[in-house]
Amino acid sequence: MLVNRTSPAALSIAAAAALLATACAADRQPGEPAADDHAGDQHAVGHIHGLGVDPADDSLYVATHLGLFHVDGTSKPARVADRWQGTMAFTVVGPGHFLGSGHPDLAEDLPPHLGLIESTDAGETWTPLALQGEADFHILEPAGDVLYAYEATTGRLLRTADRKQFEEVLAGDLISVAATTAPEQLFATTGEGHLIAVDTSTGQTRELGGPVTAYLDTTADGTLAGIGPNGVIRVSDDAGRTWRETGSLGGAPAAFTITAQGWYAATTDQAFRSDDHGATWKRVL
Repeated sequence: MLVNRTSPAALSIAAAAALLATACAADRQPGEPAADDHAGDQHAVGHIHGLGVDPADDSLYVATHLGLFHVDGTSKPARVADRWQGTMAFTVVGPGHFLGSGHPDLAEDLPPHLGLIESTDAGETWTPLALQGEADFHILEPAGDVLYAYEATTGRLLRTADRKQFEEVLAGDLISVAATTAPEQLFATTGEGHLIAVDTSTGQTRELGGPVTAYLDTTADGTLAGIGPNGVIRVSDDAGRTWRETGSLGGAPAAFTITAQGWYAATTDQAFRSDDHGATWKRVL
């Protein structure tokens, strides 16, 4: 069981998480005319929920409340396939190969929870893989052939090896999950900003202490990097035992990911890139 102790900083994470988790329910009620969602700025992204870089061309994709956006740096962000799908979880698993979850464009005849979905054409089309109409995943974390998926409506972290059948790893309030090179260990942040280590073979968790953290990820060499509720970036070279500051995003984070192309982070409506381990950030959206 996850143990949570309340602090002012942790409360800010919990409030932000609740806002993002309920954004779709508040703004996109089933049965509303699809045209209502399609009004206004065609480039408006709404809340950002996820970031990923396609290794096919090293371009950034931004998963948002109002669709998946392609950012190539040469023009305004482009909504992929003009689809206003509320993409609550998103990850890139190969060239042009994406996994996601969330809620459909209201113009589409689909259930309100998409379950696990897949695109093999860089988000142009999506295919249901599992739990359509049942699961609303807010975290998708690949770890080799295994995928970890956090189901927000039930508060369960699940694991699948075939993207069809799932087993529960643990139950609790999680904001982010980071895989490691060790197949039986994950790191995660709770809804109150605590860092925990997860033994995926037993489901046991261990609090690491350390700074209050909203989102975290790991680098290719195993360095653990986290971003606090105030945007401060910290890294750990010893599995979360000690941390050092490297920079600041300058605002409350909504997403964070580390790719071979750089470090990416987002506030609710802006995305940034860092090429110096979080010391400085350049706005890309």
